[in-house]
Amino acid sequence: MSYLNRLARRMTNASPALRRVFAKIRNAKPVQSTMDESAYASRIAAETRIYKDVADINVLPQIFHYWSNKYLRPMLEEFGFSNPDQFVAKYLRESAVACGGDQSMFISIGAGNCDTEIRVARLMKDAGLTGFVIECLDMNPHMLARGRQMAEQEGVSENVAFVEGDFNKWKATRQYCGVMANQSLHHVLNLEGLFDEVKRSLHPSGHFVASDIIGRNGHQRWPEALVEVRRFWQELPSEYRYNRQLGRHEERYESWDCSLESFEGIRAQDILPLLLERFDFSLFVGFSNVIDVFIDRSFGHNFSADQQWDQNFVDRLHAFDEEALSSGRLTPTHMMAVMTPQPTSQHFYARGLSPEKSVRQP
Repeated sequence: MSYLNRLARRMTNASPALRRVFAKIRNAKPVQSTMDESAYASRIAAETRIYKDVADINVLPQIFHYWSNKYLRPMLEEFGFSNPDQFVAKYLRESAVACGGDQSMFISIGAGNCDTEIRVARLMKDAGLTGFVIECLDMNPHMLARGRQMAEQEGVSENVAFVEGDFNKWKATRQYCGVMANQSLHHVLNLEGLFDEVKRSLHPSGHFVASDIIGRNGHQRWPEALVEVRRFWQELPSEYRYNRQLGRHEERYESWDCSLESFEGIRAQDILPLLLERFDFSLFVGFSNVIDVFIDRSFGHNFSADQQWDQNFVDRLHAFDEEALSSGRLTPTHMMAVMTPQPTSQHFYARGLSPEKSVRQP
């Protein structure tokens, strides 16, 4: 744990004035698209260690699944898919058709354990697509090794390739029929370079399919959202305010910057504006904001998906977010998007919420 984080814990009982001074110090360094090589190498090593033995990085609380099945799934089904795997498989398959054949090359940026890519490959094979390959690009050799083993077990080893490399420095050596990025863009420091390379290597008729976090850097709350989070926070029973990831009780919710020591949310708020500069959005589903805090890994495990109070609380959070997104008082913190390198004639936006209206300017 860093000095700043150790000090942060001591600040819990400090005066409000002292906490404000500390917050200014802690957040003073702006996020840049580049950093010192030694600092960069240190963060790379830290992320490699963190995920070395993590076999499932997608474990989420049951209350998240209550919310997503009740509210997010119907939103997605309007566009012909029910979950993220089906979403990616549908649009990569459409890319293959548009590119003109079965011998299609795809790439996944920041594939991690490659579990999503393997499920997507299975779905595309079951739908009749043959001869395709999804290259799984990731900097962590331990995760790629798990992916290779899983692909063999699932019978898709001929459809999945494994490429060890840094997406901050990636240079494509071929043209791709489609590109996917599943919850990886918020780890990217060199977004400009990556997006330029995706556009350069993507077939003119191909799709860039992405699902990611587009809120404030380091997964902090913007000021207007933080006010609302703390308002709802006051309704929580004391035992629901325990942070499972950090192992501490938070009587008052604190909006910490996760990007100070790793690449977690390093430039999340820049993702959508930079994509808009380079791509046209044929599909955009923007969703959630305040609710994130309550259904994610830190506090979501304190809720029960079977308890009426818990369900009602989450229902109200979702209703609040939807009204605030619709009125423009808040912007979404998550997106599922399909982008094209050339202008497209058709645009489908869930609930009429466009990507342009979803940008929150710092």
